[in-house]
Amino acid sequence: MKKIVLTGGGTAGHVTPNIALLPSLRNAGYEVFYIGSYEGIEKRLITDFDVPYFGISTGKFRRYFDLKNFSDPFRVMKGYHEAKKILKEIQPDVVFSKGGFVSVPVVRAAASLHIPCIIHESDMTPGLANKLCIPAADKVCCNFPETLRSLPVGKAVLTGSPIRSELTRGNKIAALDLCGFSASKPVVMVIGGSLGAASINEVVREALPKLLEDFQVVHICGKDKVDNLMLSVTGYKQFEYVKAELKDLFAMADIVISRAGANAICELLALKKPNILIPLSAGSRGDQILNAASFEEQGFSIVIKEEALDCSYLVDRVQELYCNRQHYIDNMNSSGQLNSIKKIMDLINEAAES
Repeated sequence: MKKIVLTGGGTAGHVTPNIALLPSLRNAGYEVFYIGSYEGIEKRLITDFDVPYFGISTGKFRRYFDLKNFSDPFRVMKGYHEAKKILKEIQPDVVFSKGGFVSVPVVRAAASLHIPCIIHESDMTPGLANKLCIPAADKVCCNFPETLRSLPVGKAVLTGSPIRSELTRGNKIAALDLCGFSASKPVVMVIGGSLGAASINEVVREALPKLLEDFQVVHICGKDKVDNLMLSVTGYKQFEYVKAELKDLFAMADIVISRAGANAICELLALKKPNILIPLSAGSRGDQILNAASFEEQGFSIVIKEEALDCSYLVDRVQELYCNRQHYIDNMNSSGQLNSIKKIMDLINEAAES
């Protein structure tokens, strides 16, 4: 039986694409193992999938001054030696990395053992961890055509991001029942990420009187961000967070308002949902702004800058998107970033057989 080691962690976005690959890997006959940090989010997320998990030491690479910059390199070196020992025991045919700081010692250790490595970069420009991994990688998968220019010729492959297959199997009727909505009125879905987005929440609620004239609104607003004063508003349903129900809500939604994290927007592309993107600006490295700009250029999205977001502007853009939704669906249908799991599986199989 062929063996593969998956790695990646630090955030859910560095784990869920690995999870999305699991059914195809198992169908192809791979024995799957996971290397992550000792107690990172990746350990919690992977435990539901019956995958042997190995924890290693890891440290963060920072572009700014921090006292931990003096100690973390030693943690990374420890993680490198731990990863090397684990890889020698497993003897995988290939390593697939979704990025995050935990991936650096794993990819580097695999390269030192001549184990082929495939890595995936979600954002427009490679993050620091992936920059450190690219020299050791055989192939680098990416989500955006523009990213190909930032990667070594011969290594870069435009694949898109692996999307959980269950998201494509939603039940619209189940979602309408869950929300108490009518099938005769279109639905706007608002999703601001796992922690929500306070600025988006505020403007959406301010715009509700106008939005609800023509739409129903389902709002995934984030932990502790439900507005109790609006629980009885007809046509408006709030959730702090959804898991199993997410596929049904997507099936119900006619258009989506979202942040512009790479995994989130790749899900919108895979599901062919016309969307408005409001990229995170303050406090970020700017990746969401670049991601959104690419989707706008490719004709997949309308983009609203966070600093330009207000009630009337949002309502106008929602109306515009809904009226022209088929144009956006047609553009997404012709995208080169679809069928990502098949493309990545082809690369994994090629590497494992080399």
